[in-house]
Amino acid sequence: MTDLSRLTDALLSAARRAGAEQADALAVDGTSVSIDIRAGKLEQAERSEGTEIGLRVLIGGRQACVSASDTSDATIARLAERAVAMAREAPSDPNVGLADPDQIAKGWDLAALELRDPAEEPSAAALEEAARRVEASAMAAAGITQVEASGAYSQRKMHLAATNGFSGGYSRTSHSLSAVAFTGEGTAMERDWAAEGRTYAADMPGAEGIGALAAERALSRAGAVRPKTGTYPVLFDERVASSLIGHLISAINGAAIARGASWLRDALGTQVLPAGLSVIEDPHRPRISASRPFDGEGLATARRLIVQDGILMGWTLDLATGRKLGMPSTANASRGTSSPPSPSTSNIDLTPGTASRADLIRDMGTGLLVTSMIGSTINPTTGDYSRGASGFWVEGGQILYPVNECTIAGNLRDMLLRIIPANDARNHLSTRVPSLLLEGMTLAGA
Repeated sequence: MTDLSRLTDALLSAARRAGAEQADALAVDGTSVSIDIRAGKLEQAERSEGTEIGLRVLIGGRQACVSASDTSDATIARLAERAVAMAREAPSDPNVGLADPDQIAKGWDLAALELRDPAEEPSAAALEEAARRVEASAMAAAGITQVEASGAYSQRKMHLAATNGFSGGYSRTSHSLSAVAFTGEGTAMERDWAAEGRTYAADMPGAEGIGALAAERALSRAGAVRPKTGTYPVLFDERVASSLIGHLISAINGAAIARGASWLRDALGTQVLPAGLSVIEDPHRPRISASRPFDGEGLATARRLIVQDGILMGWTLDLATGRKLGMPSTANASRGTSSPPSPSTSNIDLTPGTASRADLIRDMGTGLLVTSMIGSTINPTTGDYSRGASGFWVEGGQILYPVNECTIAGNLRDMLLRIIPANDARNHLSTRVPSLLLEGMTLAGA
């Protein structure tokens, strides 16, 4: 097993010898296995293993990042020398720099986060067997013509260390099964999918249920037509509703705010959601894929209110964007081995409503239930929104028939102020957003 802390220590030592004033180092070790089944045959079986190292050096407000997959001492020495040479030629930025020693995380409870499944890695044969069960379950539904099923597992370990004294690491696992089912032929072909992923294998639902759900969804799409053009209520199904909150999260990213390139750049302290709704980030939810004890700069992560009772409370910041905006970091730095830190959120929750999805369908009268979206035209500065969609046409509070090849449009700032949430968010997801009803959206169809 690779000693990642030894690698980061070696990178920091090499950086100091090469002339770096400050440095941080990241070492990542990963294993992944994936199996794809198509038309009853094994289409692809892949396994990858590897270790990557990354080094960031800082000299007088200048920084440079280098990375490699070779972990030999000679490579580490060359990386450090190259990084220092690059940093000396880089543009100066007074906002870059490591955290002060009194800012870094001093301790955390990895056991409480349950990020790594202690069970043994599943064999390729076990993954193939599970994927075949998914496929068989979907193919058992009359009218399904083809199924693509997959099973995957990954384990990733990381260790981050810096010359300010921070040193820490953790590992995480992921198990997943998915299916894409097809019905019809030629231009009448329709498809839909179902997928499940968990940190622990013991939490995974049954393979047969995943395949059956993919088949049910695909069959319900048969005979889809273009909907009417006009202004109608639109209900974003839980599968796609998180994208709306994702646009809000992107708009409050410190990098966009610092550039002045966000449609929410002047919205701090103002209402961005209906009263009563909040958006919370909680990076400490156990067994959740985006949980983490510290961020990409070694700061301790914590639960925070992004939107409270509809009011925007703050930006998503790393150290550099925080310094540029005159604010403290929100411990949201994220990074890879080849790039410097940048702001990024972890687990997100939107306040759920009290009505069910069925209640919202009943109450919307005539409109569109969106279950799938393709393409995207989002103006990051104005919030103008336009996306291709498919789903089901609703009249009199009843789903009548499937629809496709339509476009929904509006402005995100106005849209988010009108959302009505259901109560159907799935607890195991990193982003928990229920189905969302919006009145008065522009729909372009037939």
